[in-house]
Order: sequence, then structure tokens, then C-alpha cells
Amino acid sequence: MIETPAFWAVAVVAVVLLGLAKGGFSGMGALSLPMVAMTVSPVRAAAVLLPILIVQDIVGVWAFRRDWDGQVLGWMLPGAFVGIALGYLFAASVSTDAVLGLVGAISILFGAYRLWVERNGAPTGAGGSPGWVGTLFGVASGFTSQIAHAGQPPYQLWVLPRRLPRDVLVGTTAIFFAVVNWVKVPAYLALGQFTRANLTVAALLLPVAIASTTAGVWLVRRVPAERFYRAIYVLMIVVGTKLVWDAVA
Repeated sequence: MIETPAFWAVAVVAVVLLGLAKGGFSGMGALSLPMVAMTVSPVRAAAVLLPILIVQDIVGVWAFRRDWDGQVLGWMLPGAFVGIALGYLFAASVSTDAVLGLVGAISILFGAYRLWVERNGAPTGAGGSPGWVGTLFGVASGFTSQIAHAGQPPYQLWVLPRRLPRDVLVGTTAIFFAVVNWVKVPAYLALGQFTRANLTVAALLLPVAIASTTAGVWLVRRVPAERFYRAIYVLMIVVGTKLVWDAVA
């Protein structure tokens, strides 16, 4: 069991952020794994959070089950499967420090990208791009999702310019990452990370996960969250910098 108070304090906050993200506050959950990776190894942190993500996906998909775009899913999911395989091969063949450094780098890039979007608006160049471009973005999304549960930036780079209606965007995103998370399960099994201890920790955190996801679904239609995003993205850069420093040191 992971019994340190620091882990549990960080894990509860991380799961709440995941829940809000799954409920519709897209992007907030990307801070979760870097936070937990400050207290345990990044691969173990990802393995603990994955069952929680899968349960949260059920709530998000059910809430927006009528609103989704089949073209986006059809082009991006095959690429995501390739990206997940590449992410598994990377994690299986390099040191823990290398994985930690990459998690930190992804966190920094995600935070910087989202701050840029907040200032300059969503990208527009990919709106009319062919479907195969979406498949390439799917590869990148699958890879970063496998390594750090942070597949949102590549996904958003291709999907946001398509200007989907809000509920269709949220529903499509929920379905995409629900499928991606299930496909990641064999990879984490192969890495030997679905131990009894890790699954027990995930089970203890599930009540928080379900409550926060339900709250996110309710809040996303009622509360403008822009004021919170900037602080979260700045914190991602700070946490990512620390992880990279730890990996190098």
C-alpha cells in the first residue's frame, strides 16, 4: 500500500481534478498525473489513476451519450491505438527517470500550450485538414495519454478548429478518451503495474472520483471556469519543471 500522507493528500486533489475534467472542464485533469508523480514513480501513478479514469469515463459518456461526432472518432482512434503501443514500448525500454522527465516535459508543454490558447484563442489552421491529419494527431494523443494521461493537447489541436457544438465536443472527447483508456489496460498489465496494492488504492479513491465527475457534469453547464484555468496551467508548468529537475538530478 501507498501510505504516505503526502501521497493521499495529492491523490485526492488529483482525482477531483480528473473528475471535473471528465465532467466537462476539459484540461484540468492533465495536472493530476504530474502531481501524483511527485510522490510515487510516474508509471505507478499512471497505473493507480487509470482504473479511476475508466470509472469516470462511464459517467461522462453516459451524460453526453447523444452528442458525438463519428468522423472525428473514426479518424483519430486508429492513430491513438498506434500511439498507445509506442508509449508502452517507450515506458518498457527506458529508465524510470526518463519516464519522469518525459511526464514533466509533457506537463510543461501542455501548460504552455493552454496558456497560449487562453491568450490567442483556439487554433484555426487544422479546421479543413484531411482526415489522415487527424490520424497523426491521434498517434500523438495516444502516446502522451499512455505516458502521462495527457492526450488532450494533440487531440484539441485537430478537433477544436472544427468548431463542434459544445455538447458534441464534450461528448466526442468523452468517448474518445474512454476508448483510449480501455486500450491502455493491456499495456499496464504488461508493465506489471496492476498490482493488488495499486488497485486497492484506486478503489479507495473511487468515491471521490465518482462524486467529482458528477459534480463536473452539473457545474459545466452552470459555472464559467475560465478564472480557474490559468492558475492550473501555471501550476502545471511549475510541477513539470520540478519533475524534469528531479529526473535530471
